[in-house]
Amino acid sequence: MTTRRDDTARPALLGLGTAHPPDPWDRDRALAFTLARGGDGALPRRQVEALHRRSGVATRHLAVGEAFHPPGRPPGTAARMDAYAALAPPLAAAAARPALARAGVAAEDVAHLVTVSCTGFSAPGLDLALRRELDLCADVGRTHVGFMGCHGLLNGLAVAGALARHAPVLLAAAELCSLHFAEDASREQAVAHALFADGAAALVLGPSEDARAWRLAGSASCVLADEPDAMTWRIGDRGFRMTLSSVVPALVGRGLRPWLDRWLEGHGLGVDEVASWAVHPGGPRVLDAATAVLELPDDACAVSREVLASHGNMSSPTVGFLLERLRARGAEPPCVALAFGPGLVAEAALFT
Repeated sequence: MTTRRDDTARPALLGLGTAHPPDPWDRDRALAFTLARGGDGALPRRQVEALHRRSGVATRHLAVGEAFHPPGRPPGTAARMDAYAALAPPLAAAAARPALARAGVAAEDVAHLVTVSCTGFSAPGLDLALRRELDLCADVGRTHVGFMGCHGLLNGLAVAGALARHAPVLLAAAELCSLHFAEDASREQAVAHALFADGAAALVLGPSEDARAWRLAGSASCVLADEPDAMTWRIGDRGFRMTLSSVVPALVGRGLRPWLDRWLEGHGLGVDEVASWAVHPGGPRVLDAATAVLELPDDACAVSREVLASHGNMSSPTVGFLLERLRARGAEPPCVALAFGPGLVAEAALFT
């Protein structure tokens, strides 16, 4: 192994924080909610029950629920965006505050703010609202990474890493997937309802002399398959519509290993030398496909399955939840963070 952690010129991961809405939903409540809002031509109950049972999600936290989505009267996109503008900034701030505290970085010392989200839009947006929530400086740099889906945090991490060599950068991702529940008869929508949830994650990167710090050694992106309909996230009159095709696990299994082998080789590593994995749990079958093709030990993605079970798929913040658990448990680098999104695209980050 040639990649080492003593390169203090690389930005260090200084602090992590996560947050979720206070309202916990167990599987029975989520299932009942979905069944009551099936719409015309809804899937048979037994199929919806099977999707929830096989989702790997036992508990999740949602910002909106029964009152926001009355049966037969789904809110329009404007109402969903109003709720996003009100709810997303405080959720992002709830993740950012502990991240800054753990990093020992004061709000006025943040040189750049990178925000990530795909579940809402407004202008002024999440970046300016979060600046206000945290009382960041008026001249803080701002970059928003929008509509990138589940791998959005890794896209934001690439931006933050490029900016954090000489001054602290705050990266914050917040998603409110619950805003976009759809009364729809399609199996794709039923799969989305069984998996998705709400949450926020924040990372602080910056210079550090600590030789033990995790450092961002590189980021990478690859179109695994030119299959634009395999995973989609589109804006409609009744919110944003997610589709997740059943072919995604096969596409991941076919395209992931050759690309990841080449990328890691450029960092002097092989897959078997990666000590920790933060693989986004898009769903149990996606995790199964990734672990199988990478020939990982059974416990390599245990944290991914734990987060899926306890929080669901929160889209972009989910990788932050994985990294937080890995760090809390004393996981060792090198660590690869990996996620998949529309395209079908894989994004990765390497910490050493």
